[in-house]
Amino acid sequence: MPETADARFVVQMHDASQLHYDFRLQVGDVMVSWAIPKGPSMNPAEKRLAMMTEDHPLDYASFEGVIPEGNYGAGTVMVWDNGTWEPEGSKPAREQIDGGELKFKLHGAKLRGSFALVHTHFGSKKDGRSWLLIKHRDQDADPAFDIKTLAWSVLSRRTMRQIAEG
Repeated sequence: MPETADARFVVQMHDASQLHYDFRLQVGDVMVSWAIPKGPSMNPAEKRLAMMTEDHPLDYASFEGVIPEGNYGAGTVMVWDNGTWEPEGSKPAREQIDGGELKFKLHGAKLRGSFALVHTHFGSKKDGRSWLLIKHRDQDADPAFDIKTLAWSVLSRRTMRQIAEG
């Protein structure tokens, strides 16, 4: 798939061993993924740690439910936000990721506007998994953003408790 505004993104709230948010961007035929412990923010003053994880298949972007105990990632998963995204700048997304800095625009229900994912040198230089998710100062920036007020699914309008209870 070309890297266009038609590429999908999803943010899944995931209550596994620890509550975190899985941020996934469609790049080609996979969802490139980062785990964000505190979740994304629309406040440019809040830089969020994003740990790169393994790529996921495209169909995982619509998963909401409970992963049973004994399975990888066991716990409750909510589709916290979704929509489309597009890379910014002249380089394709994969080339930007490989270079350690991806600039992009999100078109979601909760997350909108311009962002960057920037590779850091925190932790082991061998694993290279540490990134920062940064909201750019634009018309969509919100200094009063509070992720706790948005704890509902964009697919079902359910809370994590309601999803866990089935």
